[in-house]
This record gives sequence, structure tokens and C-alpha cells, in this order.
Amino acid sequence: MSPTSETAHGGRRLVIVESPAKAKTIKGYLGPGYVVEASVGHIRDLPSGAAEVPEKYTGEVRRLGVDVEHDFQPVYVVNADKKAQVRKLKELLAESDELYLATDEDREGEAIAWHLREVLKPKVPVHRMVFHEITKDAIREAVANPRELNQRMVDAQETRRILDRLYGYEVSPVLWKKVMPKLSAGRVQSVATRLVVERERERIAFRSAEYWDLTGTFSTGRKGDASDPSSLVARLAAVDGRRVAQGRDFGPDGQLKTANVLHLDEQNARTLAAALADTAFSVRSVESKPYRRSPYAPFRTTTLQQEASRKLGFGAKATMQVAQKLYENGFITYMRTDSTILSDTAVSAARAQVTHLYGADYLPEKPRVYAGKVKNAQEAHEAIRPSGDRFRTPAETGLTGDQFKLYELIWKRTVASQMKDATGNSVTVKIGGRASDGRDAEFSASGKTITFHGFMKAYVEGADDPNAELDDRERRLPQVAEGDALSAEEITADGHATKPPARYTEASLVKELEEREIGRPSTYASIIGTILDRGYVFKKGTALVPSFLSFAVVNLLEKHFGRLVDYDFTARMEDDLDRIARGEAQSVPWLKRFYFGEAEGGTSGEGGAADAGNGDGDHLGGLKELVTDLGAIDAREISSFPVGNGIVLRVGRYGAYVERGEKGQEEYQKADVPDDLAPDELTVGLAEELLAKPSGDFELGADPVSGNQIVAKDGRYGPYVTEILPEGTPKTGKNAVKPRTASLFKSMSLDTVTLEEALKLMSLPRVVGTDAEGVEITAQNGRYGPYLKKGTDSRSLTDEDQLFNITLDEALAIYAQPKQRGRAAAKPPLKELGTDPVSEKPVVVKDGRFGPYVTDGETNATLRTGDSVETITPERGYELLAEKRAKGPAKKTAKKAPAKKTAAKKATPAKKTAAKKTAAKTTAAKSTTAKTAAAKKTTASAKTASAKTE
Repeated sequence: MSPTSETAHGGRRLVIVESPAKAKTIKGYLGPGYVVEASVGHIRDLPSGAAEVPEKYTGEVRRLGVDVEHDFQPVYVVNADKKAQVRKLKELLAESDELYLATDEDREGEAIAWHLREVLKPKVPVHRMVFHEITKDAIREAVANPRELNQRMVDAQETRRILDRLYGYEVSPVLWKKVMPKLSAGRVQSVATRLVVERERERIAFRSAEYWDLTGTFSTGRKGDASDPSSLVARLAAVDGRRVAQGRDFGPDGQLKTANVLHLDEQNARTLAAALADTAFSVRSVESKPYRRSPYAPFRTTTLQQEASRKLGFGAKATMQVAQKLYENGFITYMRTDSTILSDTAVSAARAQVTHLYGADYLPEKPRVYAGKVKNAQEAHEAIRPSGDRFRTPAETGLTGDQFKLYELIWKRTVASQMKDATGNSVTVKIGGRASDGRDAEFSASGKTITFHGFMKAYVEGADDPNAELDDRERRLPQVAEGDALSAEEITADGHATKPPARYTEASLVKELEEREIGRPSTYASIIGTILDRGYVFKKGTALVPSFLSFAVVNLLEKHFGRLVDYDFTARMEDDLDRIARGEAQSVPWLKRFYFGEAEGGTSGEGGAADAGNGDGDHLGGLKELVTDLGAIDAREISSFPVGNGIVLRVGRYGAYVERGEKGQEEYQKADVPDDLAPDELTVGLAEELLAKPSGDFELGADPVSGNQIVAKDGRYGPYVTEILPEGTPKTGKNAVKPRTASLFKSMSLDTVTLEEALKLMSLPRVVGTDAEGVEITAQNGRYGPYLKKGTDSRSLTDEDQLFNITLDEALAIYAQPKQRGRAAAKPPLKELGTDPVSEKPVVVKDGRFGPYVTDGETNATLRTGDSVETITPERGYELLAEKRAKGPAKKTAKKAPAKKTAAKKATPAKKTAAKKTAAKTTAAKSTTAKTAAAKKTTASAKTASAKTE
């Protein structure tokens, strides 16, 4: 029976989903008799501060929001910004006969559904409605087959939430006291930060090594064509039977790690190349093997993030934002999944499209089945695929921009997963000859031909290494046989240098976290977003670069909380949490062991947390014990890193700096380190340069009028000049005197500014004159450049020199013109980046009010920390624009009008009737206001509220 025909017999059903966009789509499928409303993410959570905790709670409960002394009972409060929505949901529920909780079918969604039931306290039948795609059939099927709330899933989510609260609220204050205020620690974010820092440490320890080999171009002597080339290029593989060292033989430190290989230097390589000039070569062996490549599994959350990064330049967060929109609008299945399984319906749809688009030759006899690869996969969803029982091709969707690009990626991957293998041949040819000095040289060449492309007709996976060869790349070799003679057209000696380990990108960090089984795939996007927002990591192109701040934080955590950032311990914690989710362990005993430690004589028991201890059977202290003794943490020591030549880098409350010597001594030197400097770039030489730059007071001379000394300084907001006031000058109170101060123009530098220029700068603002009404006009230098000011009316000037030479007539002429929005004159682009792959419009870097930004004429995105005009790549520019588009336009917040108070009067019967009408109108108005407020909640806020944070 359809939902519509069921409701025809009476009754009203309230369906609660998570986001307004999803509510709108589902409402269209259910029709009359159903009211579909959004919770807009979580409606209830642990308190964000002591002020939100009910007064009946005291002590540690007010600080943590968890009663650790009474079985870790959480204190839940309705979020302040959700109270109006909760009132609205209660009003709708009061008018309903049944309640359907239709939040996402994962732990977080199950928890939201449970919180809704606990807060709304329904007196009508409650059903848990689940679906993994938003199509008419799926929604109607979900209504017809509801289930009960899964309390085990709720308990698992609650345990994670409590664990993360204890971790964050106990460890973060240590960072505030010992490193810098407003920092944060987290169960997964701290480990992710450590991974990025450790990679940078490898780069710092790296020392480049040189190695050489030979490249030979060999000819068969016959005329060739595309299918049978006449020559081939081969590399030197061995000399006198000893393998020649290649890049794979060097470790992450850049030095040779493989024994018994021949490490050629330049002289030996060139000598050998010369000795082989007239050598007769022949084919020593030809090894041919069949080549077969199977298609890639359908997307799950992490593989989608990785491929969107490689192919589309999307960050993990942007990928999930775009995917969320596709899901809510019914284009794809649920995008937070660990599964690679496709339903029978999806397999049939994919196979039908393979036959229709590529032909029966590309369709395997039996459907392909992909086994799950993720340990403890938490969800029972399908893989990410196009929704419905017939996949819409990208052209049929009507999508544009980022949504089209991501849908097309998902569609191609899904269809390709049900296609035949690619097949062909791989060939290895060994070529040998004896040099004039008697040494035997053997060269090797490998080739690959694809005779049947199979799934590659639809899709080929990208690679993290931009230089990696993709699966569909062919390398054809001449058809040769053992014993065939070859002539060397050219033999050259080639030098190579080892390269430091590549920094993580978002894609490779997601892959690393998943391979180490740390965290949950559904949370990786939010984790990467957190470490970027906290300033622990910044981007250079697509690379994730750790800040010096993150070095100090990781240093502290490793030395004093080593277990909490241990990779194996964190992975075992994930196992324990999954055991709780499966009902194999209990939450409270596990939390007790994690927080309080192992009691004397205790065993690991069902909690399992003690299994991740120090491994020697000793007493295992809990988190509470670890954060109790802060006296053992030397704040200066954990934030100090030797550079060399007596120079030390330190991380202070206002950023990183280098210093040499002791404060107060004459030879003491100190200099700030640029915020966007990568740690592996801070060499001794660069540190010396920073210390050599003028710092502190740079005396320019005395002001001839006041006699005060004028100095130039390098401040945190750039170079400036100021005057030194005489001793005894009052600095506070009514008679306080402030020193004249002015920032240097962009064209000036600290080491060349003169006393005359400084005095001119400090003469600003300059009175230009007054207008006809007597209003004073001044020329001033501001944060965004030179400008005129008349009362509250400001006008930009095009040149800094105008500050000193603009006349009153010229100023009046500027004010006579209509006010221009933005800058007085458009500036040329700072850099051109090429054509955006989404908008297909030219992308440029411009200088804006808040600094440099990239734009394609439609979307603007400010450059982030670590980006610069000089180093930004086209791919990075496209990524910033993609992330900005995914966020959507900023929403304006409506101001709430203050309530008016009226004096209470005794009402007459007539007035009582009027009052009742007024009250009814007020209630209706409040309902309308609540609806309006809910409507203004963006999809992005819903995503943020329901995101899995760790």
C-alpha cells in the first residue's frame, strides 16, 4: 500500500530528517498527510561551557559536562541555536498521530534520532525510518518498513562522544598553559598532526645523495611503425652481474640503504659510457607475460575524497560538501560509508549502462562482487553510487559546476566497476654488450601493450604522485628475439639526486589514516579541516605543511602524553570502540580504564583499554593521572628546537622566532620567523639572514622641531616609524601623550627609510582644506591604502604620493564625482593561473581589501596561510574556488527585535476576548518566525552540526 493511500484513512505523520534540503526533497515524494521537518543536525549535545550546565551539577561535572564519578553519565543540553527549532518540532508533534525519525543510517544519525525522541517525549507511536538514497521508491519503502531505534549504535556513538570530550577537555588546557592559548587536542586530530610533523622531520633529516646510470637508445636497423617501433630506450641495469643502484635503493634520509648494489658516481658513469661507444649489443632475453588489470571497487568515503583531490583538485571538506548536496537532492546514495558493496538493483543498473554505452563485449558474464576492505566497517550502507534503479548519465542530470564534476566521477567509477578486465601483454627485454675496458653491461627495457581496454574505456584511477604512470599508459617495444643484434645510436650518462619524502596531501593523509586504522573514514574531512583551522597545518599548493606551532604541540604530546598519540594505541582504541558497538564490550568499564587507569590488581577485562598500554604488564595510568602533574612539563624546553651555530628556534605566544645568546647580554639576537615558512626551509643560513636583518629600534635621528628621537621598527604588522617620548611623559590619564606612529609605505623598506621620510609619514593625516560648508578634508594612510576623509565620507586615492601633494581643488573634484564602490581604480591582476576546469573561465590572482585572492569573475576565494602570489599553482587556485563554491553564498542573520513590555491591567470581558485573539496571533507569528529562522539555516550548517568530529 502506498503512503498516500494509507493516510487517506486518516492520521497525520511527522517525519524528521536532518537538513532542510533533504526535507524538501522527501516531502515531494511523500505527499499529503506527511509533514517533513528538519532537526538541522544535532538538537542536543554536551554543554560547550560551564554556563550551559544546569545549576544542580557542581565540580568536575560543570567543567567536563560528564559525571566521571557516576558511570560517566553525560549532561545533555539543547543547543541554544536549536531551541526555536525544538519548540517548532514539539508543536508539529502535538498535531501528529505518528512520528518517523528519518535521520541518517549511521551511528551519528542514530544518536540524533535518539536525542530527538528523548527531547520531544512523543506520546504517539515512534518509528525509525532508514534509507541510503533519496528516491521516491527508497523513501516509500522506508516508510512502509520502519524499524526500532538501535540502542547499541546509540551507546557506541555516546561512548565516542564522551571519550572525545574527556580527551579534548583534559589535554587542551595543558596546551594553553604550556604552549599557547586557544589550542586544542583531539583523539584523531593530534595523531593526524603528528603524522604531518613526522614527515617534515624526515624532510629536515634528509640529505640528498647523487647516483648515476646510463640510458641507451638501441636500433633494430629496420623500418618501424606504430605497432613495431624501430628502436627502444633502455636503462643500465647491471655491470659485471652487479645491479646498478636506482632511486628505490635509497632510504627516506636520502642515503643508500641496499647492500651489494653498484653505486655509480659521475666519473665512473661517463667512463663506462665512453667505453661502450663502439660495443656490439645483442638481445639476451625477451620475457613476455600476459597483462591483466581488474576494475577498481566502487567509491567509499575515503576513496572518493582521494580521487576528487587527484582529478578535480577538491579538498576533503569540499568533496563532502558537494557530495552532501548530491545526496540530499537525490542524485547519489549516502556519502559516508565504508562499504564497497553494490545492491542487486545497482548492479543491474550499472550492467545495463555498460551494455548500452560500450556494448556486450565489455560486460562480464557474472556481476562483480567487491569484498569490504575496511576493518571494523561501521555502516551497512552500499558504496557511493548514482541513485535509483536506472542511473542517470551526467548529461541527463542537469547538474553544473562542481556537482556535475563529482557526479560524473561517481558515475564513471560505478559503471566501470561492472566492466571486464583490461588485458594485454607486458614485455621485458634485456640487452647486453662488453665494453672496451672489459666490463659487461646489461641494459633493461620494459613495455606494455593493451589489447582490450575493458573498464579503462570508462575510467582510470589517478595517482598521488604526479609523475606516476597511469594504468592505461602503453609503452610499445620493437618485436625482437633472443640473439638479435642491436646497434647503440646513443649512450648517455644520467645523474640523479635523491628527493626528500613527499609531504602529505589531503588525499595521501586520508589514505595513511585509513591504512593505520585510525579514526573513522566518515570523519577524515572534518579532522583535516580542524588541523588547518587550528593553524597546525597550512597548504602550499596541495601539500600539507606543518607549522612550527604544531612541532611544539607534538613535542609536548610525545614527551608527556606519548600513549595518546601512539599510532597503535589509537588504532586499538578504535577496535575497542567498535567492540562496544557490536555489543562485545561494555562502555562504562572501558571509559573507567581509559580515564582512571587500571586499578591495582586489575586486569584488562572486557574494557580492553589496558591492552593498549606500555606492554610490560606494569600499572597503567589513566588520562586523569597524566594531566595531573603539569610541573614536570618545561614549557620553554618543549617549544625550543636547535637550528645550529648556537641559534635556537622557539615557539612563543605570538609566533615562532629565532634567537642566539642570552637575553640581557650584548650579543643577544632575536628575529621573527615568517608564518608561511616551512620548517624544512629553516636552515642555519636562513636563520643567520633573519638575525642579520635590522630588528628592534633603528635610529633615524632627532626631530628638528620636538627634539625627540625617531626610530624605525619591525612590528608584527609590518615595519613602522615612531618617536621616543622624553622620560616622564605621562602615558595614561587625562594628560597622557601618545607617540606619533606611522606605517611605512609598501615602496619603503626598514633598512632604507630616512629621517625625512619618517617625519613626512608621521605628519599624516594632513589637512587638505575645507569644503564650502566648512567641513574639513584630510588625507590619510589606512590599512587599505591612501584615502581622503570628509566627515564620514571616505574616498580612495590611487597613489601614496597624493597624500602629500593633493590640492583642495583636486580633493573637491573627487568628492564631486559619484562615490565608487570598492577601489578608486581597478588594479591589474597579480598573476594569471589559466582556465578553471569547472567554470571554464580565466582565473587570476588579485589584490583585495583583505589581501590577495583568486577569482574567475564569478567566485572569489581568499588565499590561505601558506599560499602566496609567487608560489600559488593553477591547481591550488582551482581548489580554493571549488571549496568556496561548495560552501555557497554567505547568509545574512536577521536581527531580532527587542520585546516591548506593557503594563499589566485588569481586562474587561471585551478586552479578554481581544487579548485571546492577540495571543493567537502572537503564537502564529512565533510559529512563522520559527519557520523563517529554520528556513534560513543553510545546508552547510546542517552538515557541520551532523559531521562526525573526533
